[in-house]
Amino acid sequence: MAVGVSQFLLPNELSTGGFSGIAIIVYYLTNYPMGTTMLILNIPLLLIAYFKVGKQLFVRSIYGTVLFSVFVDIIEPLTHDKFLACIYGGIFMGVGTAVILKFNSSTGGSDLLSYVIRAYKPQYRSSNLILFTDVIIITANVIFFKTIEIGLYSAIAIFLMGKMIDLIFEGINFTKALLIISPHY
Repeated sequence: MAVGVSQFLLPNELSTGGFSGIAIIVYYLTNYPMGTTMLILNIPLLLIAYFKVGKQLFVRSIYGTVLFSVFVDIIEPLTHDKFLACIYGGIFMGVGTAVILKFNSSTGGSDLLSYVIRAYKPQYRSSNLILFTDVIIITANVIFFKTIEIGLYSAIAIFLMGKMIDLIFEGINFTKALLIISPHY
């Protein structure tokens, strides 16, 4: 996930939502390290998660959040091409998110927020909660950077991120059908 953010999304002002999207705005406003911002934003959410979601997810989430935050700050940008950035950023973010979710963990942000909200309202679907949060953050990025292209490229990254998550969770299933029409069935 850190590769997707640091090498592709951050240098191109793109976002896939979550607290990393907020941290990108803070970075461009203050030049404050993005990983540190994400860590600070996640502290209150992690504390709530400890009491509402459980100790096991809390410990895994601290591990994921700290590693993600540290690596975001130490990995260098790779490209300043927005199109390539949205494609590869979305792919890396999707693979990273899928691995994290597969181990029933979190890197903080909107996925951890969805766990906390579902502790109060279990009828809500995690995917809808994450999508709702991400749309708000992407909209904030568009407003902050004053260009609709940021939102459009970010939407491509989010789409690819979702496809990579589906691919890892569900695999690649190829089904073929053959229909033979004959009087000699």
